[in-house]
Amino acid sequence: MARALIDPPLEPARYPFAHPVRVRFAETDAMGVVHHAAYIPWLEEARVELLASAGHSYAEVHDGGLDLAVVEIQVRYRRAVRFGDPVVVHAGMAAASRSVIQLAYLVVAAGEVAASAVTTHACVDPQGRPLRVPDWLGALAAGPTALRPA
Repeated sequence: MARALIDPPLEPARYPFAHPVRVRFAETDAMGVVHHAAYIPWLEEARVELLASAGHSYAEVHDGGLDLAVVEIQVRYRRAVRFGDPVVVHAGMAAASRSVIQLAYLVVAAGEVAASAVTTHACVDPQGRPLRVPDWLGALAAGPTALRPA
């Protein structure tokens, strides 16, 4: 699974998790617009918090011998975000295969969709060797952390 299996929904209600983000001045460019690279840490924050909300802190996951290596990120920028805009990153599990999971995200700024994204993660051991998606993680793709149907 190297490509996104879904187009991220553009309706915040489809996402089971929302994470507020504070736009830092350092994340903006000379035009006062958030730099495109600033979105990636926002997605990571939301992903880590989504797992924690499901009872799986990333520290515990890592200590258990599992890492979720990012193998692909797709972001579609839809409108500019500026310093001071209230931002919420909505997140949900989109899919799971034998060794890969995908999450979908919707970045909403000042009440408007600013970006949509999909991250693809390979399950790997501490040496970077592929692992099967654990049952608990696969269940999240079909459970309360999964994207809601339209």
